[in-house]
Amino acid sequence: MTALITGASSGIGLELARIFASHRHDVVLVARTEGKLRELARECEAAGARAHVIPADLSKAGAAQAVVDGVAALGLEIDVLVNNAGLGRYGPFIDMAPGSELEMIQVNVVALTELTRRFLPAMVARRGGRILNVASTAAFLPGPLMAVYYATKAYVLSFSEAIANELEGTGVTVTAFCPGPVDSGFQGVAKLEDSKLEGKMLMTSRAAAQAGYDAAMAGAVVHVPGLSNKLTALAPRFFPRVVMRRLVRRVQERRS
Repeated sequence: MTALITGASSGIGLELARIFASHRHDVVLVARTEGKLRELARECEAAGARAHVIPADLSKAGAAQAVVDGVAALGLEIDVLVNNAGLGRYGPFIDMAPGSELEMIQVNVVALTELTRRFLPAMVARRGGRILNVASTAAFLPGPLMAVYYATKAYVLSFSEAIANELEGTGVTVTAFCPGPVDSGFQGVAKLEDSKLEGKMLMTSRAAAQAGYDAAMAGAVVHVPGLSNKLTALAPRFFPRVVMRRLVRRVQERRS
């Protein structure tokens, strides 16, 4: 079994690669930083798995196709697709650097969708496969101060649920994994260090990766790990949307 993991150089993706390798799954590691991928590949091979590296910046148009071409050049079949790569930015939408919101959409939505579309037919033809799409509890909420990020994760959740239904009976499962805040390095990249959300991290990258792996292998359609995260996901059922918008805004505002 071969698993392709995007965003594999750090955080949840790195830990997922280690977990797949520990279960003797061969891995294809995708991320921008080739040096980190090479180091991780050596670690995975020491655990008994074959590891391949495909450097790619999924925020760039055409990168997903380059990954598909790289897999074809290696002569591999992908049994598990892990769409883990994600990009976030913190701040009012109007203050976003020009193009940064489009980069988020390219990584979180376009690349994820394209990779799924490219690898899915072969899985269906073989009547077996797993797709793990890393979403977030943000998928259930409006996200003032991270408007585009929250919106992209809502797409991931909706898309995953829909195609999971379409694929029933094919032997292929799709899992939307929705963790809350994770100590993964994402906060630094997203410039969240000064927000009230920073410091509320309840899960390590390793614990999140294990939860995501277990959910995918079990064929769960949606998995939200942890009681507090489950309550967050359920909150919009019990509170008006206007209340949820204000609550999320309050949680994400910068500390005074």
